[in-house]
Parts: sequence; C-alpha cells; structure tokens
Amino acid sequence: MSAANTAESADFRGPLDITRAATAVLDAESTVIGWSPAAAELLGYGPAEALGRPLSAFLSVHPVGGAPPVGIEAVAGTDASGAPGTTGVPGTTATGIGPPSLVGNEIHVAHARDGRELLVATAMCPLPGGAADRGPGTPDRILVAAEVGELRHWESRLALLQGLATQSPVGLAIYDTDLRLTWCNTAYEREIGQPLAAFRGMRADELYGDGSFVTPGYPQTLDGVMHQVLDTGEPVLDLNFRAQQPSDPGRDHLWSCAYYRLEDAHGHVFGVCEDAFDITDRYRVQERLTLLVEAGRRIGTALDVATTAEEIAEVAVPDFAATVRVDVTRAAVTGETAAVGSPADMSLLRVADRSEPGTATPDPALPDPGPGPGVRGTGPLDSEGSESGPPDAAGAESGPPDGSGAASPGDDDRHPYPPVAYPPGSPQHRSLSSGGLVLDEGTLVVPLRAGGGILGLVTFDRGVGPDASGRPPAPDRATTFDNGEVALADELAARAAVCIDNARRYTRERTASLALQRQLLPHHLPPQSAVRTAYRYLPADDVTGVGGDWFDVIPLSGTRVGLVVGDVVGHGLQAAATMGRLRTSVRAFAQLDMPPDELLTRLDDLVGQPAEEPPGANGGAVETYDVTTGATCLYAVYDPVSRRCVMARAGHLPPAIVDPGGGVSFPDLPAGPPLGLGGLPFESMEFELPVGSLLALFTDGLVEARDHDIAHGLDTLGRVLGDRSASLEELCDRAVSELVPGGTSADDTALLLVRTRELDAERVAHWELNAEAVSVGRARELATGQLEAWGLEELVFATQLVVSELVTNAVRYAGGPLGLRLIRDRTLVCEVADTGHTSPHLRHSAEDDEGGRGLFIVAQLVQRWGTRYTPTGKTIWTEQALPPADED
Repeated sequence: MSAANTAESADFRGPLDITRAATAVLDAESTVIGWSPAAAELLGYGPAEALGRPLSAFLSVHPVGGAPPVGIEAVAGTDASGAPGTTGVPGTTATGIGPPSLVGNEIHVAHARDGRELLVATAMCPLPGGAADRGPGTPDRILVAAEVGELRHWESRLALLQGLATQSPVGLAIYDTDLRLTWCNTAYEREIGQPLAAFRGMRADELYGDGSFVTPGYPQTLDGVMHQVLDTGEPVLDLNFRAQQPSDPGRDHLWSCAYYRLEDAHGHVFGVCEDAFDITDRYRVQERLTLLVEAGRRIGTALDVATTAEEIAEVAVPDFAATVRVDVTRAAVTGETAAVGSPADMSLLRVADRSEPGTATPDPALPDPGPGPGVRGTGPLDSEGSESGPPDAAGAESGPPDGSGAASPGDDDRHPYPPVAYPPGSPQHRSLSSGGLVLDEGTLVVPLRAGGGILGLVTFDRGVGPDASGRPPAPDRATTFDNGEVALADELAARAAVCIDNARRYTRERTASLALQRQLLPHHLPPQSAVRTAYRYLPADDVTGVGGDWFDVIPLSGTRVGLVVGDVVGHGLQAAATMGRLRTSVRAFAQLDMPPDELLTRLDDLVGQPAEEPPGANGGAVETYDVTTGATCLYAVYDPVSRRCVMARAGHLPPAIVDPGGGVSFPDLPAGPPLGLGGLPFESMEFELPVGSLLALFTDGLVEARDHDIAHGLDTLGRVLGDRSASLEELCDRAVSELVPGGTSADDTALLLVRTRELDAERVAHWELNAEAVSVGRARELATGQLEAWGLEELVFATQLVVSELVTNAVRYAGGPLGLRLIRDRTLVCEVADTGHTSPHLRHSAEDDEGGRGLFIVAQLVQRWGTRYTPTGKTIWTEQALPPADED
C-alpha cells in the first residue's frame, strides 16, 4: 500500500462531511446558487452549468422508497449488475430504502451529466434566519450528498472502531510518549477489573509489575519493549507476556502482545498502541500436548520397570506436578502376572520418588514390614558358578569348580525398592480399592492398569502445603488439577502402564530363560585326569535377551573326555530350551562313544526332524520360526593315554590351540554346515597334542562385536592365550575383560579353556593275546599281577571274573588278536578289544539255560560298562571303584 492510500484509508471524515461531500447551496425556491468542486466531480456538471438551475434537474424530487429505476448504479462508472430482486447497492434490497444504518438520510436518484443515474444519500442543513425573509438568490439551506456505497463503507469503518472499543476480546490500550495510559477498550478494562477512569495515567509496569516477556530476543519489561517501539518505529508482533491478571490474582496468565507506534497526520509521534490477547488456555493445551510428546519420547526407552517409573517422574516434575511417586506391585517388579483381585491388599514397592527442588509434600505411605524377595542380577557365570561382574581369578587352576549359580531365598542381594502400604481412607488406598483415579485437592492418584490388572499407582502432588523450609507454595502455582490435567495424567499413566507391562513381560521371560539356561548349563565340572578346565559364560545384554550358547565337558570311557561348545540362533526362552535339547542330545550321543563326525551327523538328523512335523503336531500351535535350524556346534574328544585329539565342527568357529611354547594356531578344520541344513557330510581331524597344550573353545559372541570383526577378535584372543605364565582362570578373566569390556554384549559369550594332561605310563598296562581258550587264563594272571603291583589286591577277585567273562566272549564270538588294557585312574578301567563288530547285550537267563549269566554277573560287579567301536573292531570296557585308601 502506498503512502497516499495509507493516508486516505486513515481519513475518518464522513462522506457527508461538508469538507468532502458534494455540496450545493439552495435558495428558498430550491434553486442552486452554490456548487462545490465535489459536486462537480460527482455529477459532472461544472458551476456554470449548475448555478441557477433547479435542484430537480439533478436529484429526484421525492426520496426513493421502493425499487430504484432500472439502470441506476451503485458506484459511479459501473453498470448495475445486481441479481434479480436487488438494487445493486450493497446492503439494500428492492423492498426497502437500504440498510438500517442509512435511515435518517434521504436516498435520492442523482442524474449525472453523462446520463448515468446514481443513488446518493443526502442531508439538508438550513441556514440561520427565517425563510420568509429570503428572496430568490438568497442562501436558504445547504444540501450535502454522497454515494450510498461510500457512506456504507464509512459506516462499516465506524462499526469496526466501535467493535474494537466495546466488543473485541483483544485488549487495546494507548500509551503516550511517557508510557502513561491514555485510553483502553472494554476488554482491557475487564482485565484490570476497574473502569478506565480509575487507572488512566498509570504506567504499564505499575499495572503488571510482576510480569515479564518470555519471548527471547526482546526486553523483558513492558517499558523496555514500548521504548524500543517508540525509538525505532518498528512494530513488534506476537510477544508472549506472562503475568498475573489484576482481576484474577493468584494465577499466571499468558498474553500474545503486539506494539506499534502512533503518529498524527503530520508524522508526529504521540504514543504507542498495545494489542494483547489472552492465550493462557491455548498455551496450557499446547503445554499438555508438548508434555505428551515428551512422554512418548522419554518413557519406555528400556525394558526395565524401575527405569520406566523414573522416566515418568522425570517427565512430570516440575512441569506438571511438584512431586511424583510411582509405586509398583511386587509382581510387576519380579515379572509375575499383574494382580486382578483384591487390589487393596496387594504389595507395593516404591520404585520412583521425585520432587521439585525446595518442595516437600506429605507422603501418606507407611513402611511395609513384609520382607521382599531377593532379586539377583544377571552377571557372567564363572567357573565357580556364581554371578558377578568381571569374573575374578579366585580358585586354583586344578581345583574343581563349585556352586550352581542359582539365586536362593537366603541371598543378601535384596531388591533395593522399599515396600510401602497406604492407610485406609488415603487417596492411594481408595484408588486401589476402586481401581480408578482419585482427585483429592492437590493430590491426583492414577492406577497403572494393563491387561485387566493393576500394576501400581502414580501419585501426582501439586504441593498445596508448605515446602521443606516452611514456606507456603508460590502464588502462581495451581493447587489442583482441572479436567484437562486429569485427562493428561490418565494418558501419562496409561502410557507408562503399557511400558511397565512390557518390561514386566520381558523380565518374566528373561528370568525364566536365565533360570532355564543356568539349569541346563553345567553347574559343576568334575575333575578330570585328562584335562584341567576353566570357563566363563556371559548372558547377552538386557536389550538382546538371553541367547543359546552352551558348553560342556563330558567324561568318556577309557579316561577320555569330550569337549563341546555350541550356539543356537536367536534369543529368549525358546533359544534357551533349544540349547537344553541340543546339550542333552550331545551328552546322550557322547555316552555311546561316537566319534565327532558321527555324533554331529546324528545331531544334524535330530535337528532336522521338527521341520518335518505337520502343523498340528504341537496341538495346533505353529511356531513362527525354528531356532534349532542353523545352530552351530564343535565337538572334540581327547585321549590322555595317546595324547590324540579328534574334533569336528558344524558351522562353528575352530578352536584355538596353544602349544607349550606359547604358539597360537587356529586349525583349519573341515567346515561342516550348521545343524539342520544338511547337504554336506561332517569330517573329523585328528591332532597329537603335547602335554600342557591349551585348547580354547568359544562362541562368536566372544570374538565378534559391533566395533570390530571376527579377525580382530581372534587376534586379541590369541595374544591373551599366548601368556604361558598365567593360570586358566587368569586367562579367562583377561580374555573376557579385553574382548567384552562391558561385561555384556549383544550376544551370549561362552569360553572353555582346557589344558591337556597325559596319564603316566605306570598307570596304564596293555597286553595283546591270541584268540584261543588258553588266553583266558593268561589274561587272569596278567591282570592279577598288575593289580598286586598297584596294591589293589581287594579288586583281584572281581577283576578276574570280569576279565574271564570278557575274554571268553571275545574268543568265542569274535576274532583275534585280542587286546587287554588296565588303567588306574580315579576308577579301575578294564578294557578288552577284539575284531568283532557285534556288541553283547545284558539279558536274564531262564532257570534251565546253561549260559547267558556271565555278563549279568559282570554288570553287578562294576560301576559302569559299555561298548566302544573302533575302525578295527570294538572294545568292551568296565569301571570299578577304587578302595577308599587308593582314590586320588
């Protein structure tokens, strides 16, 4: 808009003002004796043409009372284009003169020089003096005229000013250059609570002395902002001003304010105008929406009940409440099912309590004397079977691992959250009893509901009482909750309840998975003559969940030992259960003395069976995925007599082998496919290990992480294991601390360290015999002599019977040559080898049978017996307990 248009739009002189209107001076006979330039502009007649002519030459004699003549225009220079039934004049119709605002001014039809007819509003002003004394040519009265449309436009501007002054909800005030109030509208008067006369001349800072602008980048005081506008002339829009309204003390309001400088027609500054609109309600709605958005962003970041409770307290204090207390049921903390009956009697734990600094609201909760169950952490499981942070090197390398790693009710590791109870009649007790929210003055209690049960309570307190220092609450603080805030608190509690319920479910599954996993993992590794062992197991972090890594050390016949480590795909309860199935299957197959490649083949066949079951085989339940398929496994068998080690793998990482000199190698074992995939056979590889060699069996969670690849992890592991001066426990600690520095990772971690031994030659006796009858007596003599040399005379009789029966069976049913071997270890091992491939079976003989009782007698004399197949035949072995004085 140009400066000229701006000045014109700011001209509030009326169209019938004599200084602007078309003016004609008339004598007593209505003859025009005076003609203004505005009249000449309106009708097109110059003074020479208009003077002396009767007024009827220019205006209709009678005012228009009905429809105007056809062709009458509302605005000069335009054709009449009104719709049927209209006059073409805005605000007028064919049934009347025009809008009510024009009543009092006569409407005439004016005839322009160019033939146009205009609707004009006229006003007549008689001149002083009597008309009888005035003759022709003497001024008698003055007629002013203006187009109806222009008059209507001017009256709408007057109505606008009147509305701003009396009806507008926007507060308007005018301050002079000294910033003293000179005028205000009705809305401003309502804010002050007094009529204008009572506070005219006061300064703005006197009216709102405690207020300040909260919009950054501007002065904080009213004087500062107004002076800036007066000095610069730049208007300021949408400044947020916070203060207490004089007519509503004790409650903060927020206004959106605008300021602009006022100047007269000559450009002289005479003040500043303030527009202020109360946006308190809108701002509070926006605050609530912002709080909900913040709650959605910050609540539920972790699957942990305590963390979620702390998050809702952090979000609500101090913006929503002075104090927030979160009490959660003991069942929710421990992962049990939410309570659905007698909620008033449920046990609550104070999980979160946060207050605004300087406030202290009364807590009606009473300490609950009931004991709380211990809740243990989920740290790494070390060789001692206990849960800890980084495992320490306690325990000798050769000492047997001890403990089970399971939590017991007598543990000192109690839960840190104190139990609370609420007295009858308290808002919390009423909320528990009714299952709904309770508002009691400045306290709002909202139950945490999920799945039809109650998980706890959230107490929002506005702090209506004095603070910790005895001071009353600030006067601008709301002391109760309105309907919108109650709905907001309910929404916050609903969101928190969903997150707490998710955390509860996760805690329940993780606790069950850990319990199952720890029951299935070895709690105690018995001492072995073949090897010395140490191990570490670390569950996955809380985000990933329990995985399916496992390890085992399995005693085999002939003082041999089976070593196994495996990894199940996925995490959670199903992965832990699958790990238990695989570990049990491996132990069962290992007891059959299967070589590693055959054991993996049998295990692969077993894993592939669930995929062939029909969908209804599990009672109609269909698993969404199979965590068994794709599991990996490494199985090795070490013989301390021959120092030979045979191993095979199914998709697993090869072990690390450290020779006595400290050299580290990762043998290139044939890489069989993961279990359940099939397609390729498994192959074994055999090594001869020097005495004191170190084997490290591990899962990928130890050497692979987000910040490094497997190659880097293998290099680090090899560097740690190369230290020959460290014990096995120390090596375990170092490997875990360097490869899993945080104690947990995104995957389970299993590490089994094995240091090989060799049985002394004097503990092993071996003979070869021919497959003939006389060999039975020779075998008894050899065994008797060796037992006497070992000082085991107490076992001579039983051993003679065992040797006689086994050698006799070999001579009768198999071929030669025969082998007899005695091993004095933690038990007395007796082995008879032949070239046959059929295994004897234990049976009950009938009373008239002449044979078949020998093997039954043998089974009664020994602890264990079995058959081990070899490439050249089979070996029947037995184990007898040593006398107490000879046990190592």
